[in-house]
Amino acid sequence: MSEQALRRLIASLLVVRCSGHLLDAQRRYPQWELSNAELQQLLQLGVGGVILLGGSAAEVSLRTRQLLQWAQGPLLLCADVEEGVGQRFEGATWLPPPLSLGRLYGRDPGRALELAQRYGHCTGREARAIGLNWVLGPVCDVNNNPANPVINVRAWGETPAVVSALALAFSQGLQAAGVLGCAKHFPGHGDTSVDSHLELPLLPHSLERLEAVELPPFTAAIGAGIDAVMSAHVVLSALDQERPATLSRPVLSGLLREQLGFEGLVVTDALVMEAISGHVGGGEAAVMALEAGADLVLMPADAHGAIAAIAKAVESGRLAQQQLVASAARRQQALLKAAALQASSPAVVALSEPDGALAAHLLEATLERQGGSLSAPAAGQLGSQGINLVRLESCLQAPQAVPQLPALTLPERSGWRPVLLEPRSPSPWSGDPEAPLALDRLGNGPVLLQLFVRGNPFSGSKANREPWSEAVVQLQRAGRLGALVVYGSPYLWERLQPLLEPQIPAAYSAGQMPQAQAMALGALGLGAERHAGAGSSGFTD
Repeated sequence: MSEQALRRLIASLLVVRCSGHLLDAQRRYPQWELSNAELQQLLQLGVGGVILLGGSAAEVSLRTRQLLQWAQGPLLLCADVEEGVGQRFEGATWLPPPLSLGRLYGRDPGRALELAQRYGHCTGREARAIGLNWVLGPVCDVNNNPANPVINVRAWGETPAVVSALALAFSQGLQAAGVLGCAKHFPGHGDTSVDSHLELPLLPHSLERLEAVELPPFTAAIGAGIDAVMSAHVVLSALDQERPATLSRPVLSGLLREQLGFEGLVVTDALVMEAISGHVGGGEAAVMALEAGADLVLMPADAHGAIAAIAKAVESGRLAQQQLVASAARRQQALLKAAALQASSPAVVALSEPDGALAAHLLEATLERQGGSLSAPAAGQLGSQGINLVRLESCLQAPQAVPQLPALTLPERSGWRPVLLEPRSPSPWSGDPEAPLALDRLGNGPVLLQLFVRGNPFSGSKANREPWSEAVVQLQRAGRLGALVVYGSPYLWERLQPLLEPQIPAAYSAGQMPQAQAMALGALGLGAERHAGAGSSGFTD
């Protein structure tokens, strides 16, 4: 094989990241998102896939066509749209996180399975409408560790049986819509307490425990014909005490290929994550991933450097050329399957409207509430003296959208003055463990406390470490807690709800999007008649 042919073969095994926006100046993360000139050059060189993030659904539809023109051939075009396409691309459907259906499964398994299948079908149909052929989901991690800062509500459940059932239903929906799926993060990232975007987690369990808890959802997905499996940047000490699964031959080749019999595409998680890039150079990480048994290298730190390092490894005999040929063949099979799925599925020309009905069904099915309502008399008694204290986490930080959030606008119409706590806001804590909130800084009047907290990549556990339990007790002791709404984390809700006095109105919503805010506040009597139909909006976490 000529040097040029070898480099083209290697390039076909890379999946690079680009912004969904059309212009370089619009990139949100230029350190990770290639410029248009770099993209065009790499695609002409033969890069095999692109992962997109950011922009509107309409922009991404144009962007994917542009990428295909530059590549002059088929591409794997993917995105992390675990919570619907609107999670990443504005103008599409943004759905509540999967864990909300895991909780529903315990009460009504039939309805949960039906909604999970519809969830997958909606995601797949809208992915196709904007030009994607590969959805990086379902998450097959079992979130049996409530302190998990990165998987958390992204998981479909907290037990292997629930995750297996709902992840399969989601995958069936994807396939019916005509797109490929990807089970992640193998061999399981659910029982970790650190974020692999920031650190290298350790999974210290025995193989017996792994076979009982972590592996069943992956085994089920493989048995059902899942197209791809994504590796986790976690050290599985029972098999490899030195290397994370992404770089471990005993995990990817031994456990996944040989023991579980997976024959599809093995793709790494992003190699720019600190769990990898903080320990191994970019080119070496790409070589080690292929050496371990991966087929596709996702988001190498330097695409050209990765190609050069892999070529050098082939030339030295460290990597077998035939192994790369086999990986390229698996990629080609995936592309052929994607084309076949689309041919056998109903045609999707363009995204017309988000599926607001499905989002509403999911939100309604998973909404929890306590107590009475903030009815008109109560709101009237507060006048302009009530305080709407909103803890807003970074996943909702779209500065242009914040003033329009229903969590702010709806209470304000009923006399609640907004006090917004963002990650960069001055600390609200008093320093007194018995009275953590500095109430004198808030002003007078009852407090409507709204907390946006969930596990998010790169955010660590900061929000979960804030003393909200103590704050709730303090506010009640002072007779100042008017109501509580928790958006996102069921674990925070489960800590706070038992502390509430019976007469305190409260609600929990798994979703954090505007539609979820309007529905939760509507359940407490704030503006439901005017905002029950609020639409979805996109963000990136």
